[in-house]
Amino acid sequence: MHLKIIGSAAGGGFPQWNCNYRLSRAVRADKPGFQPRTQSSLAVTANGTAEGAAWVLFNASPDIRQQIAATPELQPQPDGPLRSTPIRAVVLTNADVDHIAGLLTLREREPFAIYATDRVLEVLDANSIFNVLDRSIVQRRRLSLGVRTDILDAEGQPTGIAIETFSVPGKVALFLEDEARSAEGFGTEEGDTIGVRIGAVSSAETAFYIPGCARIDARLKERIAGAACLLFDGTVYHDDEMVRAGVGAKTGARMGHLHIAGEAGSMKMLEDLPIGKRIYVHINNTNPILDDASPEHAAVRAAGWEVAYDGMEIRL
Repeated sequence: MHLKIIGSAAGGGFPQWNCNYRLSRAVRADKPGFQPRTQSSLAVTANGTAEGAAWVLFNASPDIRQQIAATPELQPQPDGPLRSTPIRAVVLTNADVDHIAGLLTLREREPFAIYATDRVLEVLDANSIFNVLDRSIVQRRRLSLGVRTDILDAEGQPTGIAIETFSVPGKVALFLEDEARSAEGFGTEEGDTIGVRIGAVSSAETAFYIPGCARIDARLKERIAGAACLLFDGTVYHDDEMVRAGVGAKTGARMGHLHIAGEAGSMKMLEDLPIGKRIYVHINNTNPILDDASPEHAAVRAAGWEVAYDGMEIRL
């Protein structure tokens, strides 16, 4: 199984278009130790980078056109039809704008399948703009939590990828928040945010993709123990870092993301868990781990974590 991180930043990317924080200024200035990053997305194939490989995307970011342009494996084959794509399916982990907006770019009457929970499919169904994806061509398929799902293309042919989805602590998409229900997570319900266990049908190795997670509990730890690879929410290093940076009033917790540092952070919470590769993904433009020379970057590396970047590849 071959995984390729095609988008490693949180919503807004790095640098975010209107962000003048020191990290965004540094990456715009092309300073050493800083890499531009596009918004969160993962591409997976069961049959390597061979010609004709079927690829499955996990989330479709607003940057998907740029991501495809930077990833030859996701482009039409030189000797292929005049209109074609190796992208066979898109799996959505939530309804955040930075995970669904890219679907609109994939509107050119190209067959593929969309997999999502009922909660996320309801969002697509309720927004008529997504009807540019002709349902007779682009199949919408329901993901049931806790069961294995073999990912099939629009014609029902296997991609070689099988997944199991599970609910994780998170938050309903920002544009769906109900302020009157702030005490209840702004209306968050099961299926709003999921994690995904990803495997190739022909292999026992598995990876977990959890780009959004508000809390680590015993159930989640038990589930991911022994994974060959964990791609986990690295949105913020400190819960209040956006407040410290002066760029916003929201904490990581308010946004539905667990911070990295501290006794209650993901780095400490997962330190004793048997996991192969550990990679932080979905990294916000205020997170100091984006600076390769920062003490925070050094700390996560010393703890056995890698910091995702666009184009990063993992083979299992």
